[in-house]
Amino acid sequence: MKHVLNEIESKFEMFQILNEKGEIVNEEHVPDLSDEQLRELMRRMVYTRVLDQRSIALNRQGRLGFYAPTAGQEASQIASHFALEKEDFILPGYRDIPQLIWHGLPLYKAFLYSRGHYHGNQMDGVQALHPQIIIGAQYIQAVGVAMGMKLRGKKSVAVTYTGDGGTSQGDFYEGLNFAGVYNVPAIFFVQNNFFAISVPREMQSKAKTLAQKAVAAGIEGFQVDGMDPLAVYAITKHARERAINGEGPSLIETITYRYGPHTMAGDDPTRYRTEDLDNEWEKRDPLIRFRIYLKNKGLWTDEEEEAVIEQAKEDIREAIKQADNTPKQKVSELIEFMFEELPPTLQEQLEEYKRKESN
Repeated sequence: MKHVLNEIESKFEMFQILNEKGEIVNEEHVPDLSDEQLRELMRRMVYTRVLDQRSIALNRQGRLGFYAPTAGQEASQIASHFALEKEDFILPGYRDIPQLIWHGLPLYKAFLYSRGHYHGNQMDGVQALHPQIIIGAQYIQAVGVAMGMKLRGKKSVAVTYTGDGGTSQGDFYEGLNFAGVYNVPAIFFVQNNFFAISVPREMQSKAKTLAQKAVAAGIEGFQVDGMDPLAVYAITKHARERAINGEGPSLIETITYRYGPHTMAGDDPTRYRTEDLDNEWEKRDPLIRFRIYLKNKGLWTDEEEEAVIEQAKEDIREAIKQADNTPKQKVSELIEFMFEELPPTLQEQLEEYKRKESN
């Protein structure tokens, strides 16, 4: 009897273009990005790092609610989005607010989402669903969206994100299986930051890679250096072209790391991560390596970066003001949104709360 596990696992080698020193190590696959596109990608990554820092501060001040830090995952999130088009549909997890913002969600709405305000979940023309809280459930939804695109003959893709912990959910496997069966134009990301909430990756699965989980569903799987923006962009672009050309869905595992806690809701990463491990991954910071690369090409300066930082801070100040000035959410509005036609019990509650709110 032939054993094929080792043979399969050996085929999933991590794809990299830009190493930790900012050097090109895979000339053949360097993406065809103009100098301006390279600068724009860096601008978005720097802006997103500032947004993360300010969001953490605002959360600690009590001015934001639920927040999941993103520092360290900028290449995985921003470079993957950079390879998409406006007509592509994003189904994010709760850490994937940056992709929504760069896809068109106003910044003040992202803050309202964090506060639990229903207005923060209204996409208003942005091709996306609001962030999914249920781990892995967005995989199932992505298949439905992608199937609709296929039936309508659209040249667009559905793109969804989860973490390494999400691969332990049943929805993950069901989503991949249906996507493979119906050959839908979808891209499934697993942002492997190694600890889910607090459980090490090696306790989530015995598989050598998470990318190889694509094999059972009969779809393509790729593992990529998630701290390398050029590699993430190139793989995403490749997967998108495959999808719109009718070649089927792809699963992309990005090897990345979150520098902060899982969320700001009481998680203490020092209980399950060592300082040495944090320091090791900080040396692989996507901003550092991309900054070196661009500076060596004469495409980036400290002055440009400082200008991006100041612009981000100003935009955040204005967005928080706009969020603060948004009318407060009412209980009666929540009840009205639940059904097109309210059942009698909720109708009674609606009338009761309207009376209270009018006093």
